[in-house]
Parts: sequence; C-alpha cells; structure tokens
Amino acid sequence: MSTKRITGAQAIIESLICEDVDTIFGYPGGAIMPVYDALYDFIGTVNHVLTRHEQGAIHMAQGYARVSGKAGVCIATSGPGATNLITGIADAMIDSTPLICITGQVASPLLGTDAFQETDVVGISMPVTKWNFQITRTEQIPEIMAKAFYIAQSGRPGPVVIDITKDAQFGQIDFEYKKCTRIRSYVPVPEVSRPMLEQAADLINKAKKPIVLVGQGVILGSAEQELLDFLTKSGIPAAWTLLGLSAMPTDFPLNVGMLGMHGNYGPNTKTNECDLLIAIGMRFDDRVTGDTSRYAKQAKIIHFEIDPAEVNKIIKVDVPVLGNVKQTLPLITELIQEKSYPEWREEFKECDRIEYEKVIKNDLNPEKPGLTMGEVMRLLNEKSNNEGVMVTDVGQHQMVANRYFKFTKSRCCVTSGGLGTMGFGLPAAIGAKLGAPEKVVFSVSGDGGFQMTLQELGVIQQEKIGVKVIILNNNFLGMVRQWQELFFESRYSFTNMTSPDFIKLADSYDIKGKRVTSRDDLAKAVEEMLSDDEAYVLEVVVEKEDNVFPMVPTGASVSDIILESPKVEVES
Repeated sequence: MSTKRITGAQAIIESLICEDVDTIFGYPGGAIMPVYDALYDFIGTVNHVLTRHEQGAIHMAQGYARVSGKAGVCIATSGPGATNLITGIADAMIDSTPLICITGQVASPLLGTDAFQETDVVGISMPVTKWNFQITRTEQIPEIMAKAFYIAQSGRPGPVVIDITKDAQFGQIDFEYKKCTRIRSYVPVPEVSRPMLEQAADLINKAKKPIVLVGQGVILGSAEQELLDFLTKSGIPAAWTLLGLSAMPTDFPLNVGMLGMHGNYGPNTKTNECDLLIAIGMRFDDRVTGDTSRYAKQAKIIHFEIDPAEVNKIIKVDVPVLGNVKQTLPLITELIQEKSYPEWREEFKECDRIEYEKVIKNDLNPEKPGLTMGEVMRLLNEKSNNEGVMVTDVGQHQMVANRYFKFTKSRCCVTSGGLGTMGFGLPAAIGAKLGAPEKVVFSVSGDGGFQMTLQELGVIQQEKIGVKVIILNNNFLGMVRQWQELFFESRYSFTNMTSPDFIKLADSYDIKGKRVTSRDDLAKAVEEMLSDDEAYVLEVVVEKEDNVFPMVPTGASVSDIILESPKVEVES
C-alpha cells in the first residue's frame, strides 16, 4: 500500500474510512478539534451526526451497531466530553456491543498536571471496556486504530476507547493502514472440543424434558439459521432472554417465550422442571435465574459459550461447549437424533393458556376504560404487519414491549439489558434508523426515561430522521412505583412525575405528534403515525397504576413467578 504524509487527525479519519465506517456520532470540543477540522474535508464521504449530548452520541452508536452488526463509532472531547460517554460504554460492555469511542486529550506534556478539561480517561474507562489505549505519538495511530476495530468486533464484542492527545493529532506521519487480523496472546474464539460436543449430544439424545435458552450470542454470531436447524431437528422447546429476542421468529413453532423477571409463565416454571437445560449464547444473568440456589437443580446443564469467563461463573454446568455458536451449533446438530416432545410441549401450552387468562387477555384487549401499554403494542404489530425495529427505553414499557412486540427478522430488538440505562431509548432509536434506514424504527419510552435524553429530538429535526417515537405516559416512574406497591406498602416515595406537553415539545422541533387519551382514538393515531416516512411523536396516556406481570420477585425462585398482585389480607 502506498503511503502519504498527513496529520494524526487526518490519519484518524482515514483509518475509519479504511474500516468502512460510514457514520460517526459526536460532539466537538477543544481537545478533539484537530480531528473535527480534518473531518471537514470528508463531508460527503463520512456522515457525522452532531448530537446534543455525548451520552446521546454513544447510545446512538449502540443502536447503530445493534441493528447493522458493525462497530458503532462516537467521538468526544476530553474531560466532561469523555466522562459523559462512560454510562454508554458500561452499557455496551455488559451487553456486548462493539463500539469505537475516540476521545480527545490534552497535549502529552500536560498529562497529569490537572490541565483544563483533563481527566484520566484510560483509568476511568478501564473497568467498562474490552480494551483501551492512550495515543501520545502520531505514529501509533494506524496500528492502534486497526487493533481497536479488531478487538471490538472479534469474539465476544465490546467497546474500545482510544484516547488521543492533542499533540498526537497535530503531528505528521507517512500514513499506511493495515487491518488487524491477529494479536498475540488474544484468542477471541476458543477452540472447539470434540469430546465436549459428544458429551453434549449424548445428554440431548437421552433427555425427556429438555429446554433451550437462547441468548444474544446467537445474534452476535449470526447463527440464527443454525439455531433454527438445531431446534427443528432436536424438537426442543426454546425460550429467549431479553437480548436474545428476535434470534428466532415470534411465530416459530418451538418458540415458548421470554425468560426472566417479567418473562412468560411457562419457560420460567419449566426451567425448574426440565431434565436438561441447554444455554446457547447467554450468561445466566440474575434476572433470568432468580435465586441461583434454587435454579434448575434437577437438570443437567449444557452451556454453548464463546467467552470462557462466563462458564461456571454463576451456574455450574455439566458440559461446556466453547466456541462461536455459528460453528458449534451445526456440529452438535449432526450428532443429535431427530426427536419431538409432544407431551412436554403440551405442558408449555397449558402454561400459555393460564397466562393468557390471567395476564395477556387483559393486557392486549382490556375491558377497563383506561389504556394499557399492551394494547399499544398490539396495534403497533397489527398496523406495521409485524415489520419493524423496536427500540425501548428502560422500565415497565420495556418489559411490555418485549413481551408483546412480534418479530420476523433478527436484529430488530434494541434495548438496554444488563445495565438498564434510562434515557437509552430515543438516541438508540436514532442510531438504529441510521443503521437500518430501510426499516420502520419505533422508539418506545416511558415518560421518565424519555425526559432524560429528549434533547436528541434536535438530531431528528436537523438530520430529518424518520423515527416513530411512542411515549407511554403514566405520570409515574412506573417500574419503581410497581415495586413500591408490591414490596414497600404502596409508599410512593418520589415516583409521581409531572411532564411537559410532549406534543408542544415535538412541535417546537418541527416534528408532528398527537396525544391520545381514549381507546377510540388510538388506532387512527397509530395509522397516522405510520402513514409517511417522517418522524412522529405519539404520546399515549395509559393507566397510572397498571402493573407488569408475570413477575419473579427479587430473591425468589423462578418457580415462584406470580401472575397477579398478591392478595393482602386486612385485619378486621
């Protein structure tokens, strides 16, 4: 490859182009100004989105990465610009989202002097990054950028932070870029063990009541078809984690629903009745397991996992199968017998019937006058023909949306799982729309989370991004209020929330909108929202004190899942 003499700042942009980056989210400032000056010459080659806050930038990069499968890229200046990224970096780390976060830094002679807008970005971000590095010399830029992309996207993905001093940005180098394909001592994908596969196949072939737990590893490994092939041959019922949602179509015959605290009745209770539990690309999060001392004690456990650190970390397993599931699933499918479990599957269907009568019927088709979050999701499904990307914020609406929104394709669910970051929804939806411009993107938020990053409506206005924003407004911090009702004797301590006029707010950003308070107006409003490609804000005023069920109380076993508020007996 021929070389050319350019500045370090130009080398940053050239490196991004060599990695096929087409979109950057960021906010300029003093210590990153040379990079922004270089970016001026690449207008039209690279699309830069000016966010209204650095947290918005990183959440947009997350949304972009989650739907596109590519690393999201964001840029911030030093000091507060960099620290404003930390929440999103932590979110991306725990949810395995590939990101390249570039931060400016004071000139290298000033490091450690408490210079203006200096912070120890490497030290602060170390616990929540897959890798980070501070560049102090211009000649380091191409190699470090190449390593950053390789590390962020290989194996179990994650965020990488590159902190670049201002003098390194101003310096000059003969630029030559070579993509990184290997780093000594870094093994992103462990070698597959044939004996472990054979042991796993033996357990599967002998099982009478097996269940599969599908995690995001299937999506990250692009192993959706391999999963369906395995399930079809094995005949095993499969449930999904919050981040595993959309790995298999909602209507896939063996799909038995969602696991976890607000998951479906069947997969939660049957976890403690199965004789074999097969975890595929999931990490046994506490919201899935409940009380680990009472989790699947009767079952043999097989764990398909790319990250050896996750094996036996929370739940002790009988057979670990390490490797990328795109490779290991076809290998196990060859070894297993073709089977079906009609009686076992009927037990799940009976659980579905119970849950429908106790919960789902009232959520989707309520008889009470107040609107429910579930019926909004039902209408979104119907009016969009189950086609679209759903991006949620965090709270009650998140659980309802994930329970009831239907999926036909993968990478169509974007939510903050492990960290549960309020304010994630709106900016992540903007990033998702830019990552999948051909798809309808729904941003579903509660009134609380929406107000944490509502300033990013300015990005929608400036960039003309056609996100469909749905605000489910119950005038409460709903999930906290539900816990206060159930576990703190309805002492609603600082969860009642007064909100602005969201439709006037949308209008101030030149975004169309409508507020719905009546069931008679809901369907028409949804149709109006979907009728053109422009952005739209739909505020739906829902029941103030509606709860999300089923629910596994904190510290309880998954077998103790409840379908309604516990009856409280009042002494006479």
